[in-house]
Amino acid sequence: MSEKIKILLINTSDSVGGAAVASNRLLRALNKQAEVEAKLLVKDKQSGSDKIVTIQAKFRYLFSFLWERLVIWLACGLKRSKIFQIDIANAGVDVTRERAFQEADIIHLHWVNQGMLSLRQIGRIITSGKPIVWTLHDMWPITGVCHHARSCDQYESYCMNCPYLAFRKLPRDLSYHVFHRKRKLYLPYALTFVGCSQWIANEAKKSALTKNQQVFSIPNVISINTYKPKNKSLCRKYLNLPQDKTLILFGSVNVSDKRKGFEPFIEACEKLRLSGYTSDNLGIVVVGNNTEKLEDLSPFTVYSMGFVTETEKKVDIYNAVDLYITSSLEENLPNMIMEAMSCGTPCVGFNVGGIPEMIDHLENGYVASFGDVSDLVDGVQWVLKNSTYYSLSETAREKVLNSYSEEVVTPKYIQLYQSLLKGNGK
Repeated sequence: MSEKIKILLINTSDSVGGAAVASNRLLRALNKQAEVEAKLLVKDKQSGSDKIVTIQAKFRYLFSFLWERLVIWLACGLKRSKIFQIDIANAGVDVTRERAFQEADIIHLHWVNQGMLSLRQIGRIITSGKPIVWTLHDMWPITGVCHHARSCDQYESYCMNCPYLAFRKLPRDLSYHVFHRKRKLYLPYALTFVGCSQWIANEAKKSALTKNQQVFSIPNVISINTYKPKNKSLCRKYLNLPQDKTLILFGSVNVSDKRKGFEPFIEACEKLRLSGYTSDNLGIVVVGNNTEKLEDLSPFTVYSMGFVTETEKKVDIYNAVDLYITSSLEENLPNMIMEAMSCGTPCVGFNVGGIPEMIDHLENGYVASFGDVSDLVDGVQWVLKNSTYYSLSETAREKVLNSYSEEVVTPKYIQLYQSLLKGNGK
C-alpha cells in the first residue's frame, strides 16, 4: 500500500465563520479516505481534536490583529464600519517552521486573515517548494485588500483608487501597494486556486493576480448523514417553538450586519405583514449574535436561538422551520443554505455570488433579483403557498446529495492533490 498524502489545511479559526466550518468539514471528510492524512493549522483552536493544531503565540497573534486593524482604521478615514471589510496582511505568524508544515506534502490555504498570515509569511509558504492549493472563501486572495469587490472591477487590471479607502484621489493607495505585493508573490510561481463556487472561480480567472494560474471549482462539503431531515413537530418541541405557526429562519454570525442583508430582511418582513401575515400565523427564528435589534424592528414575534455552535441543535433548527431566507448582499457559497437544503428545508435568497448555483429557481427554492425586496417576498410566498411543498423539500435534499456530499466532493480534492504531486515529481 502506498504512503498516504499528507495535507495541511490552514485557516484562521476552526469554528468561527463560514471558512472555519468548511475547512473543518473538509478535514473530517479527507481523514475518512485511505489515500490521505490531513491536519488543520489554526490561530484560534476551539476543538479538542488532535487533527487540529495551533501555534502557541497568543501575544503575537494579538499584536498582529491590532496592528493591522489600526492601519486599516487610519486608511479608512477613522471609520469603524469598514474595519473588517478589508485586510492588508501586514502582520502574522510564521508557520513554515512548524512540524505539521514541514511534514506536509501539500499546503492547502483557506481563510488566513486577521493576524493569521502576513504577505511575507504567505511568500515563505509559496517559496517552500510544496504545492499550494488556496480555496477562495471570498475575493481577498484575488484583489488588493477587499473581501468582496462589489461593483468594482479594478482587480481585473490593477487595484487602485479603492472605494473602501478614504483617500481615493491617490492612485497608488493602500490597495495598490498590497495588490503589487501579491503580484510579486504569485506571478513567479505555479499556484492552484479553488473557487468553492463557480462564480468566484470565474472571478479568479478574470483577476490580474490569478488569471494565469490554475483555477478550479470545487464546492464545500457537508455530511449528509448529520444534516438530514427530521420530524418537524418534535424539533419544534425540543426548541420550545410554536407548533401552529409558519416559521421562517434568518441568521448570520452578526444578525445586524448590513452586508448580510439585515435591512432588506426587515423590509421584507414589513411587506409580508402588509400582505396579510400576522404574529398569530408567522414567526421569525433567528440564529446569531446581536438579535436584539431584530426583535425591536420585526413586525413578527422573534424566537432567538442565539449563536449556535452545537451541530445537533443546528439540525433541529433547520428541521423546525418551514423556510430559510437569506437577504445577504455579499455571498460566495453560504453554509447555511447548504445545511438547510440538506435538512430538506427550501431556501430563498438574492441572485448574488454562488447562491443561484445552490438554489435551483422554482425547483427547490427561489432566487430573487439582486436587491429586489418585493421579489424576495414573492419568493417567500411562492414557497410557503406551494401545493407541492413536500416535493420542494425532497428536491432541496437531492441537490445536496448530488452536489455537496462527502462522497461527491472529497474525491475531487484527492484527485487534485494527486495531480499536483505528480506534477511536482512525487
